[in-house]
Amino acid sequence: MCPLHDVTALVRLRRPECVVSLMSPTAAPVVLPPSNARHLELRFNDIGEPRPGLTEPDKSHVAAMLAHAKSVDLEDTVLVHCWAGVSRSPAGAFILACARSERGMEPIIARRLRQAAPYATPNPRMIALADALLDRGGAMIEAIAAIGRGSETAWGSAFELEY
Repeated sequence: MCPLHDVTALVRLRRPECVVSLMSPTAAPVVLPPSNARHLELRFNDIGEPRPGLTEPDKSHVAAMLAHAKSVDLEDTVLVHCWAGVSRSPAGAFILACARSERGMEPIIARRLRQAAPYATPNPRMIALADALLDRGGAMIEAIAAIGRGSETAWGSAFELEY
């Protein structure tokens, strides 16, 4: 997972099979270097609750991300990024790791997220939507609440989330 400014280098270096871009509606289109990666670009603001004039993440966004990641094999590399790499992409990484893991792993995956990215503050709306879509009964929400808000930062950095 990473901020936008690391995407080009990571696509060239890691050669992911799948890329998920989680960008604001007004951001420029994401242009990837030549690769065979399947690319999904979703557009919504990084907000946890509705705000006038902004696009909140909704069920269709999370469902599309889950479906896109299912289109590749479990051992394939999935690169999720957003603008700063602090909220939307850590949420996406956590969601995809939970979707690819059995129930009950949510707290372990959340702790691994915190270890890999001390600054990560996953978007709570995305987590709640995914929890409902994956029928986790609040386990994803509780796991993210348990790790708390990440440390202050202007930008995240690239990290891997093992699950």
